[in-house]
Amino acid sequence: MSAVVSLSEQEQQFFDSVQQAIDHQNFDRLILSQYKGELAALEKLTFRVIQLQNETVLSCLYHYQTNDVTKNYPLNDALSIIQELTLHCKQANLFTDEAEIQLKKNKKKAMLTVSKTKPNVRTQKNEQQGHDRAKHRFVDQESYFLQALGISDANAKIIPSMARKWKQINKFIEIFSGALTHIQQQDKDKSHALKVVDFGSGKGYLTFALYDYLAKHLQIPDVTGVELNENMVKFCQDVAARSEFTQLDFFQGDVRTYHPDHLDVMIALHACDVATDFAIHTGIRLNAQMIMCAPCCHKELRPQMQSPKVLQPMLQFGIHAGQQAEMLTDTIRALLLKAYGYETKVFEFVALEHTSKNKMILATKRKDFDRPDQAVLDQIQALKEMYGIQKQSLELLLNDQWDQQDIGCKC
Repeated sequence: MSAVVSLSEQEQQFFDSVQQAIDHQNFDRLILSQYKGELAALEKLTFRVIQLQNETVLSCLYHYQTNDVTKNYPLNDALSIIQELTLHCKQANLFTDEAEIQLKKNKKKAMLTVSKTKPNVRTQKNEQQGHDRAKHRFVDQESYFLQALGISDANAKIIPSMARKWKQINKFIEIFSGALTHIQQQDKDKSHALKVVDFGSGKGYLTFALYDYLAKHLQIPDVTGVELNENMVKFCQDVAARSEFTQLDFFQGDVRTYHPDHLDVMIALHACDVATDFAIHTGIRLNAQMIMCAPCCHKELRPQMQSPKVLQPMLQFGIHAGQQAEMLTDTIRALLLKAYGYETKVFEFVALEHTSKNKMILATKRKDFDRPDQAVLDQIQALKEMYGIQKQSLELLLNDQWDQQDIGCKC
């Protein structure tokens, strides 16, 4: 911190109001703008008081020209940090439940104005803000990468045609955040950066959001997007560089050609047909703490399926046979994950733009895993016998019985 400087009466009154708002728990936010200090390209700062891992902290979002950075500070240090940064800003706006207090400075003097907030208006605003935070609390709408990916405009407003994608991103990070909390509680001693691999990352919407979330809330992660399309890889590498995401990279290839030494989180959304099985196998083989899959193109089991006599009247209809093949495929995958030491959930994810169905398999590693659960393996065998299934790729991979073949599909 800088040496102590003399404060004007207006500045002292402003800082007293900040401390009072924090103490009385009616501090909504503080915005410092027109920054003129030594931090290059910093435009403004936004402060909020938040709960982070059961601790109340002062969270500051540093808005730079090309990216945003979040830093969290102990609440006991809040006033000194705010004072230090306010000295380098020409304007400060404090919002509380009762008023907006503005401090404006020029070369000659500081001016303080107080605007009382009408209770009914403020209540309505708080309710709306609470609703917005509930919907978008995991992804910061002002993050630069959203603009670079064409999700938001230069004013950090979501482009209407991207509203559906924006919803998908937030839902994905919400699911990821909950699962991450679970694995962190199980493995509190992990010291290395979280290694995340996203197979089939595409344009990187979810990959960038995941990196941004981790970097702002936990630690600088190590994230790799794996994508076959060379142009997509080059595009994402450029966006990562402009966003200053130093630990985010993109690899041109697929699950067959990218071989990480280790990973903590494996993601594969809409990996075609048995490519999903290869991705899950990679996660299990490398002892991933979290596996997130949204399977598609369930083609492997349907040609093998022999309808049990009691189900033949139902499965004579093609659409029902397809749905049954999909359910059987993902049930076997989920059970194999369960057998190999994962707590597994299967649920519907928000619909993506190219499919009316979007199922997610979410698995988190159990610490007590010793050997494959034979009872669950027996359940899988019973299902296979019921439907006449001779082979399933994930099971073959886990048993080292896979015979090389093309895993791709054009869809």
